[in-house]
Amino acid sequence: MSGAPSPAVVLLSGGLDSATVLAMARDAGYACHALSINYGQRHGAELEAAARVAAAGGALSHRTVSVNLDAIGGSALTDVAIDVPSAPAPGIPVTYVPARNTVFLAIALGYAEVLDARAICVGVNAVDYSGYPDCRPAFIDAFQALADVATKAGVEGHGPRIEAPLLHLSKADIIRRGTALGVDYGLTVSCYNADPLGRACGRCDACRLRADGFRAAGVTDPTVYLPA
Repeated sequence: MSGAPSPAVVLLSGGLDSATVLAMARDAGYACHALSINYGQRHGAELEAAARVAAAGGALSHRTVSVNLDAIGGSALTDVAIDVPSAPAPGIPVTYVPARNTVFLAIALGYAEVLDARAICVGVNAVDYSGYPDCRPAFIDAFQALADVATKAGVEGHGPRIEAPLLHLSKADIIRRGTALGVDYGLTVSCYNADPLGRACGRCDACRLRADGFRAAGVTDPTVYLPA
């Protein structure tokens, strides 16, 4: 990129994937504005992690927007009456949060228009993931089409591009990429059922995918787990 860096909104959950996306966006030359969403999730450890990652990852700003998806429930991540499963199950798991990425990207789209951002960077992945429908290429393509017609910037021809650089990468490839860019994964929290200190359960799908990824990448796993 030439001249002043173009602004980008980076959706930052505090997990492994979004930390890598922040590093990739900075490496691409974007002036990164991190955006986290407090959506009524089971624990606040990931939001605390997001603040750490934003500071360590060189984000120019970091803000958190609240939207209480727990008011509609329907997911183990927003309804404490639904247990987080400890083993993979066929189909879309109960940890899927209805419309979560649609809501997140919609908020990011509004923020991007305010910033005149050229990109919205999101860490969705369709390779090593839990099968969520809003982590697939068709969803990203559809949201891009929406963004192009839903905002003043979009209809004037300078709306943001939805960038999902992890979409076709394995978890191991994501970890290798982030490690090469200096990401400190010890700052991140990926567990669906972490305790208030951010210690991982070691049993949920997110923990399994994370551990498998570090193992396959040949990178030391810095995750702190709850005592057995």
